Amino acid sequence: MAKEKFEEALNKLEKIISKLEKGDIPLEESLKLFEEGIRLSKFCNQKLDEAEKRVEILLKDKEGILKPQPFDPSVNSGRGPLSHSGEGASKKAEDSLFSEDE
Repeated sequence: MAKEKFEEALNKLEKIISKLEKGDIPLEESLKLFEEGIRLSKFCNQKLDEAEKRVEILLKDKEGILKPQPFDPSVNSGRGPLSHSGEGASKKAEDSLFSEDE
C-alpha cells in the first residue's frame, strides 16, 4: 500500500534525523545517513505531491449543489490569486461544504 510506504519512509527519516542531531556518530556513517535521509525526503515529497494532485474539495455552487472542484492550495492558504473559477478565497470559503449557513 502506498500510504504504508510513505509512513514507513517518514518514520525512517525521523529516526535518521534523530541520530544525526545527536552528533555522536562517525563522519562516514553521518554521510551515509544524510544521503539516505535526502533520498527518503525526496520520496516523501513526491508522494505528498501525488496525493495533493488527487485531492478534490466539494464546494457548493450557486444553487447549493455540492460539486467537486480540483484542489487549489492557494485557495486554502489564502495567499494566492483568484482560483480557476474566478472566485476569491473568501468566496470559496463562504460556499464550502463547512459553511455556517446550513
